[in-house]
Parts: sequence; structure tokens; C-alpha cells
Amino acid sequence: MNHIECSTADGVLTISFNRPDRKNSITGLMYGRLTDAMNSAREDGEVRSVLIEGSRDIFSAGNDVGEFLSDPPLDPSAAAFGFLRTIAEFPKPIVAAVCGAAVGVGSTMLFHCDLVYASEDAIFSMPFIDLGLCPEAGSALLAPQMFGYHKAAEALLLGDPISAASALTLGMVNRVLPLAEVSPFARAQAVRLAGKPLSGLLETKRLMKGHQQSFLKAQMEEEVRSFIDMLKGPAAREAFSAFAQKRKPDFSRY
Repeated sequence: MNHIECSTADGVLTISFNRPDRKNSITGLMYGRLTDAMNSAREDGEVRSVLIEGSRDIFSAGNDVGEFLSDPPLDPSAAAFGFLRTIAEFPKPIVAAVCGAAVGVGSTMLFHCDLVYASEDAIFSMPFIDLGLCPEAGSALLAPQMFGYHKAAEALLLGDPISAASALTLGMVNRVLPLAEVSPFARAQAVRLAGKPLSGLLETKRLMKGHQQSFLKAQMEEEVRSFIDMLKGPAAREAFSAFAQKRKPDFSRY
């Protein structure tokens, strides 16, 4: 089954998570498909914007925990890290439509989207510490920039979930809409972008983001190194073992 669905119309590449039985959790194969789709869109002159969306019930539960247990990404060339580098460097506008939960990478990928629209029931969470891990996707840099340090600390150190209303206040989303309106509105915005001069879209995004790209690249590289080291560590092993055994982890020794 194709868990990443792609279609192009009106100058918009729509990328949809389609794994509802596993809460749209993302596997290595899915990351590869995401990366391929975005690389193709980068080179395709007919694609002027990208829309990323999940299901009506959930955007994404983040990484597939079962795969993390059986085949963890222990190399910087792993598909998950490749996708994050691709979305961070993507030159065309990216719009996201978020309904329901956006967990872990389901939230951090949104820092690299240009417009984000959320349903009233959307919940954003980055519980990396609870898994014995550290943030990824440059979020340890981008979250404090967007939220302010103290609000970012609540999200990243405590792992506190962020409601749609709070995400709007923090600047994480552009607008909160009733569930039925999110996808159509996000698509309409992506079509609006696609109707503008591509040269202007590319240059404006470059000018807005270019000054920090080198810092972001260095940050993401450091996060990848730390993430891999922590994934090998005892706290992560305890967290994932507890998840598999359906018990509360005991971090008292770590």
C-alpha cells in the first residue's frame, strides 16, 4: 500500500500521509518517498508550491516506534534525516494542513513550512525527552526563535502539548479553522501561491530564510549527531522497552 500519496494539479504538488491504521506514523520507506517527491517538485517547473496534509483525524504520530526498535536510524544518511534536510532546503513555498495530532517530526517538519493551517482540535507535541532523545529538524534553534525561549522550554524540555489556539499565539500556525475547512483552505492558499511568478516566490523565500541557512544546517547536523548518540543510549533503550511492554519508563538511573 502506498502510504504517501502524491498528486499534482493547478501547479500544486499535494503530498498526503495515508497510513491511518498506524496514525500516519512515518517509516523509512515513507521518508524516502517524501524526499523523492520533494526533489522531483524542486526540479519540476510546473510545480510552484507544495501542500502537505494528513488525515482528518490525525496529521502524523511521528516516527514509527516499531521500526525505531527494529531498525533505528543510526547513520546521518538515514532516510529520516535525508527528508529533514530536503524540506529545510526546499526553495519553493510549502503549505501544511494539520488536523488532529502532530507528534514529534509531525510537528518539527512544520517549522520548515511557509504557511500552516490547523483544525481547532489540532495538538502539537515534541516529546523527544520522554523517549530519551533530543530534538531534531533544527527545532532546538527554530522553536526558541519562534516561541521565545521559555515557551520553547515548555515544549521541548517538558514535552508539553500545544493546542491549536496556543500554536496560533506562538506563531506556529497561520490560522485555526473548523475541521471541514482546513484542507480546502490550505489548498486554496497553495493554489494562490502557484498563481504567482515562480521567480518571485523563490527569491522572496530565499531572502527571508537565506541569512540563517548556514546556522540552521550546522544546527541540524549537530542535532543528528546527538540524536544518534542518544538513540544508542540507555535512556532511549528504557523508553522504547517501556513502550513495547506498555509500562511507564523508569529514568531514575539515567
